[in-house]
Amino acid sequence: MNCEDEVRVLTELAEEAGARAAPISAREVVVGDWVRFKCRYGCKGYAKHLSCPPYAPSPAETRAMLAEYETGLLLRFDGVPGRPAFGPDEIPDDFHMFYRDLILWVNTTVHRVEKTAFYDGYYKAFGFGGYPCAFCEECVAEEQAGSVDESLRRCCREMDRVRPSMEAAGMDVFATARKVGWEMTTIPVRDLEYGRILRPDITSVGLVLIE
Repeated sequence: MNCEDEVRVLTELAEEAGARAAPISAREVVVGDWVRFKCRYGCKGYAKHLSCPPYAPSPAETRAMLAEYETGLLLRFDGVPGRPAFGPDEIPDDFHMFYRDLILWVNTTVHRVEKTAFYDGYYKAFGFGGYPCAFCEECVAEEQAGSVDESLRRCCREMDRVRPSMEAAGMDVFATARKVGWEMTTIPVRDLEYGRILRPDITSVGLVLIE
């Protein structure tokens, strides 16, 4: 199957999962060093998940990897499964698991699209999800006291499915989405309170590099 046909197959697979898909040249994926600073300073998930920094690839590593690919498929997920409406008062301080169904929707779809491409003969296929991983209620990284190094990855309970999120690897999700015509903006919050979003219309993005 040529790559164009494979993209159509993978697009249909994504749509069956409720996502939208758009092909993108690997050269159009935007990577910025500043993105990792947003993870390191301001995100409650930093160092708590093996899909996130400091365990995720650096922007330099991501740029080098992208240079080895031509074609990718960008995946878009609109809304929060099971939560069509909610307000800032319903969002807990530790809101990671509040969004677990959304995170699993994104990352299981990315995983399935990647694996389908791989077994269709596109052996370089590799996916990038979104958000801190939520396959486990608590990551082995978060369970450890003190500093954690890369060797702990061998203890991951979902090693086959865990992939870095786009943002964790230094990808500018907003700028990359615009490359395929998807306009995305930040969602306002109440009184600048971290995570207390005023609208539930969340848009999430994943990426699968194909060849």
